[in-house]
Amino acid sequence: MIAILLILMLLAAVALPGLWVKRVLKKYSEPPDRYREQGTGAELARHLLDSFELQEVAVEITPVGDHYDPHAKAVRLTKDKYDGCSLTAITVAAHEVGHAIQDSRDEPLFINRARLARLAARAQKFGSLFMIAAPVVMLITRAPGMTFAFLAIAIGSMLLGTMVHLITLPVEFDASFNKALPILQSGQYLHEGDLPHANRILKAAALTYVAASMASLLNLGRWLAVLRR
Repeated sequence: MIAILLILMLLAAVALPGLWVKRVLKKYSEPPDRYREQGTGAELARHLLDSFELQEVAVEITPVGDHYDPHAKAVRLTKDKYDGCSLTAITVAAHEVGHAIQDSRDEPLFINRARLARLAARAQKFGSLFMIAAPVVMLITRAPGMTFAFLAIAIGSMLLGTMVHLITLPVEFDASFNKALPILQSGQYLHEGDLPHANRILKAAALTYVAASMASLLNLGRWLAVLRR
C-alpha cells in the first residue's frame, strides 16, 4: 500500500507541473481578442525587438513550441501566439523577447544555458537510442549485465536532460520577471487588472521546459514497464 502511494505521489510530482502550465496558458488564451487593439503576439514581439534595436532578430511561426533560437536569431511562436491577441499571446511573446535581450547582452547565464541545453538534447537522444537498443542486446547476447549497462546509460542520459532544465531555471525566471514583466509594465501594454494574470503566465512560461522535461520521465517509466514484460 505504501509503495503504491509513493508511486502515485511520484507520478503526481512528474505530471502536475505540465498540467498546471497547460491550464494557465489555456485559461488566459480566452478571450482571444482581448488585446486586438494592441496587435498580435507576433506584432508585439516585433515592436519590442525593434525598441531594443534588435532588428536582426526575426519573428517566426513554429509548430514545435514557443522559443528563442540563439543560432538563427529568431523569436518563434506557435500559431495561437503568433496570430493571437490574447493575454497569453502577448505575455509569452514578451517572455521570448526577454531571451533575445539576454542573448544580445551576452549574459553569462543565458550563454551557459544554451551550452547545457545542447548537451541535454544530445543526452536525451543518446538515452533514447540506448533504451531502444537494450532489449535487442538482451536478445542477442543473453547477458543481463550488458542489458543493465545499456539501461543505466539510457536512464542516466534522460535524467541529465531533466537536471539541466532544473539547473537553468534562473535563465527562464530572468526572462520572465527581470525582462518581460518590467517591459509590459513600463510600456503600459497590459489592461488594468491583468498584471497578476500576466505574472502567472510568465511563471508558466518559465516552467515550460521543466514541465516538458519532467513529462519525459513518464516516457522513461513506460519504457521500463515495457522492458520488464
